[in-house]
Amino acid sequence: MSTESADPRTATMRWLRWVALAAAIAAVAVGALLGTRLGKDPTLVDTPLIGKPAPELSLPYLEREGELDLTSLRGRIVVINFWASWCVPCREEQPTLVAAADAYGDAGVTFVGISYQDQRKPAIGFLDELGRGKGYQYVTDPGSRAAMDFGVIGIPETFFIDRTGTIVAKITGPTDPPLLASTLDDIQAGRRPQSRTDGPVQSEPS
Repeated sequence: MSTESADPRTATMRWLRWVALAAAIAAVAVGALLGTRLGKDPTLVDTPLIGKPAPELSLPYLEREGELDLTSLRGRIVVINFWASWCVPCREEQPTLVAAADAYGDAGVTFVGISYQDQRKPAIGFLDELGRGKGYQYVTDPGSRAAMDFGVIGIPETFFIDRTGTIVAKITGPTDPPLLASTLDDIQAGRRPQSRTDGPVQSEPS
């Protein structure tokens, strides 16, 4: 691995440049829709899963044939985000996740988006509108088995898996650039991110 890829500070600076552009786009695209959510911060929370192996799942891809075996990502840091087209806060965080996937991909981080209780057509429309991200893997969750294994009760929820396949952190609610960057930097440096309090999530379409 190159020095640039191994240095979390380099990845963070590279990502923040992407986030600046994404934030401008997001402000125009979803600002009016999300006005009522201003001031509600995403939070890093405790979960009984922290410190345990990630569930071993194979999930169908959203936009192509085949399945993604999560164990095939062992050796990389994996960010798993549960989302849906009907989820209002998911729209808020999507530009941040896309920018992070673009910036951190070369630093050994893979983003996986798991479509939660959604239909294929509106889910793809969501990505067409808000972006996909370089190397971002989008899958479906038949029977909500992944959501059950991860203990998801509302979205968005984001889980962080280290290179050994262990769950090391979880964000409840829509993430933002500072929280996502600090969490990834902690994991890359071998530190455990510090938990905070619960954030807002949406459990079903409104």
